[in-house]
Amino acid sequence: SKSNELKEEITRVLNANNPHAPKNLVRYSFKEHFYKPVTAVDHLAVHFALDGNLLHKDSEEARRLSLFQLPTGMAAVKNPGILIWTTTPVEDGGDSEETGDEDKPRRASSKRRKREAKITNQFNFSERAGQTRNNPSRERSCQTEPPPRVTFSGSVNQWEIYDAYFQKMQKQDTIEKRKKSTVEKKDDFDVKKKMMMELAKVGEVAMIIERMVIQNTMDDIAQDFKYFEDASDEFRDQEGTLLPLWTFQYEKARHLSVTALCWNNKYQDLFAVGLGSYDFGKQEGGMLLFFSLKNSAFPEHIYSTASGILCLDIHPQLSYLVAVGFYDGCVAVYNLKEKQEDPVYKSTASTGKHTDPVWQVRWQNDDMDSNHMFCSVSSDGRVVTWTLVKNELMSSDIIRLSVKGAPSDGSDGSQLPVISHGTSLDFHKQIDYLFLVGTEEGKIYKCSKTYSSQFLETYDAHRMPVDTVKWNHFHPKIFISCSSDWNVKIWDHTVNTPMFTFDLNSPVGDVCWAPYSSTIFAAVTIDRKVHVFDLSINKFEGICHQIVVAKRTRLTHIEFNPIHPIIIVGDDRGTVTSLKLSPNLRKKPKSKKGQELPKGSEAELLKMDRLLSLLREPELD
Repeated sequence: SKSNELKEEITRVLNANNPHAPKNLVRYSFKEHFYKPVTAVDHLAVHFALDGNLLHKDSEEARRLSLFQLPTGMAAVKNPGILIWTTTPVEDGGDSEETGDEDKPRRASSKRRKREAKITNQFNFSERAGQTRNNPSRERSCQTEPPPRVTFSGSVNQWEIYDAYFQKMQKQDTIEKRKKSTVEKKDDFDVKKKMMMELAKVGEVAMIIERMVIQNTMDDIAQDFKYFEDASDEFRDQEGTLLPLWTFQYEKARHLSVTALCWNNKYQDLFAVGLGSYDFGKQEGGMLLFFSLKNSAFPEHIYSTASGILCLDIHPQLSYLVAVGFYDGCVAVYNLKEKQEDPVYKSTASTGKHTDPVWQVRWQNDDMDSNHMFCSVSSDGRVVTWTLVKNELMSSDIIRLSVKGAPSDGSDGSQLPVISHGTSLDFHKQIDYLFLVGTEEGKIYKCSKTYSSQFLETYDAHRMPVDTVKWNHFHPKIFISCSSDWNVKIWDHTVNTPMFTFDLNSPVGDVCWAPYSSTIFAAVTIDRKVHVFDLSINKFEGICHQIVVAKRTRLTHIEFNPIHPIIIVGDDRGTVTSLKLSPNLRKKPKSKKGQELPKGSEAELLKMDRLLSLLREPELD
């Protein structure tokens, strides 16, 4: 057997592959975005490499070298096919054995040539023009961290298998119950939707019934509003009183202040209330509410806003459009016909919104293309006109306020003046392009939309910010202003000094003219008082000073109703109180015997002119 094993032939195949070459190399493919295995592996292994200086004797380079004399100490060794240069020792003054006498003149000439020009390296010389810089080879490799490994072990027995199946069954039961509950919820939602649709059909009837219930429960207030007249006015020596009527409040707006009030000119029982905060360190959003005198228990419309409201204005003709100014510098337009809670128009940074709070908005007449327009003033010193174009608000600056009195353009490279911060705005009742702007510095500027390069007039009105400025409804020259410096002033816009000044002994929050008389106005102060003045009766004091709200409450705004003898006042607790004016507060001038007084606006104009004539200095002939 051993002999057979020795005789057995064993075939071995030898190859040139490197046994140490890696077989699992991968490279990242940037084209295909994943790692691909490298199929071709280099098996070449170099054990020894040496660059030699041997030249073939028949080569062109050897022939080129043979034209020159061999350098000193070098001898040519002739091998078949190879030319080798060797070094031989040379004695001082002697010659090499291989060289003969006939080579001496050549050596002498080569020495001279060597002195004249440097001989280049004959072995590995290359021209400089042919040399290129070889980029250094770089290797880049990355190594991924191995995935974390966790050793898990557990025991399996009969009761553990039973518990696992039991838990799975419980999960399936809960999933089935959830499916059933979602189906039931969908059914409930459909039922509620049908109920809402049915309620919407009777919505108007329900609203009328609600108003009837409220009016029945508050019948005494409705009777006072309609019929009560304070008979004691006859014994008060031309002084009057205010009769409290309804109180309007929304439960979710108790933490907000009334920042704006405006009556609807078409529906005189409807008014809008803007709610926000004058505490600029605590801004918690705002609300826009619409109340009716027919229902004081709940608002007719409710709109919640992300930023506090500081001003609003209802369009005089299109009573369903309401312009609103916010604390964050935006202006918006709400449409009461739309059922959505968001405004139909709202300014953005791209459309040129204000960078500071908007303090006043006022509707204007439509432009040449019948697009609706309104104006706004802000603390950033800009008075801007907003145009309602399709679904977007387009803005254009009317004027930029500055302390020195000139708009701050700076287009010619000059230094920009200090910006004046606008706080109030009102347009003339008859002259569309004329308007007044009150500022934080206490100045009032008379401006024109057609001439915006300079103010028409500057009035040094107050020592603190001008809270309100309003034109008279009847007289084209008269306007009124109030401030936190306790003063209410009446001006003739052609004169730089005020015609009347009234000190109310407390910061004044708001002032407004009566719509039925050119000489009656009312103001509210933070000490809870409402002040009513009639210049035709008393030019020095008010004819009514009455506290109308509870303690620790500040009054913020006041507005006269367009046709009814009532006013509404707002406070810092989100409440609006309605008050009825007694007969002494709404007197009309009596006609003398044999004289017929003009009626309407002419009579009010003459009444104010008569007052102004008493104050003006007589003109010299």
